[in-house]
Amino acid sequence: MSKAKLTSVLYPLLFGIFIIILWQTQLLHKLIGADTFTLPLPTRIISIIIDNMGSIWLNVQATAMVALGGLILGSLLGYLIAIIATLFPKWGMGGLTIISAFNAIPIIAIAPILTNLTKDFSKDPNIRSMFAKMLVVMITCTVAMSINAYRGFTELKPFSEDLMTSYAASKKTIFLKLKIPNSIPYVFTALRISVPGCIISALVSEYFAEYIIGVGRQIRESIVLAQYATAWAYIVVACLMAIILYGILMVAENILLKGRR
Repeated sequence: MSKAKLTSVLYPLLFGIFIIILWQTQLLHKLIGADTFTLPLPTRIISIIIDNMGSIWLNVQATAMVALGGLILGSLLGYLIAIIATLFPKWGMGGLTIISAFNAIPIIAIAPILTNLTKDFSKDPNIRSMFAKMLVVMITCTVAMSINAYRGFTELKPFSEDLMTSYAASKKTIFLKLKIPNSIPYVFTALRISVPGCIISALVSEYFAEYIIGVGRQIRESIVLAQYATAWAYIVVACLMAIILYGILMVAENILLKGRR
């Protein structure tokens, strides 16, 4: 591992350890004027996670299913929109502008609306709730993928398209051999945005979901009941989910794009 990569991991890790030390020694509480009831100590949070591992795992599975399902569907839809925008440039830019407008809509506003709109989707409240939450995540991921993938299709190396045209390459060949491979790094750029976004969207959508399951819903219920230590335990679990998913993405990107660096 190079020095730059090592320091990019080591410095944030050391900073995190420093914050945890301040937290555990209650120096952080004195700095921000908090108490151990609203901001429990790390050892208390870890003990709650260990003692409730079974129920936490069930909620993690529910949230992960929503996040990954919405991520996959949103990324596929966004990539398809980018392809259509590339093939039909007159209409494409207008469509991307409309898609970009969805990025300005707060998740906290669209989640309850979609929950109400999907009440007739199924008689099973679990299926209805899962579908509504997945739609929220899908919308979030579609925007990032469509914009970045479109850049990958259009921002080509200078004269590369002209060179293939001079070789009498068809539009289909140019698209398959040049534009699609050129879009792959941009796809990973979109996923870097979408992976944390899908976890956040899933958590927020669970606040308003009809079916009471998921990490986000447990955070809400714990805060309502003033069980702040439990709420913090689920917050830590949510952070770990995002970190693990992002780490998997980084490993996949390093493997798949190794030869292109």
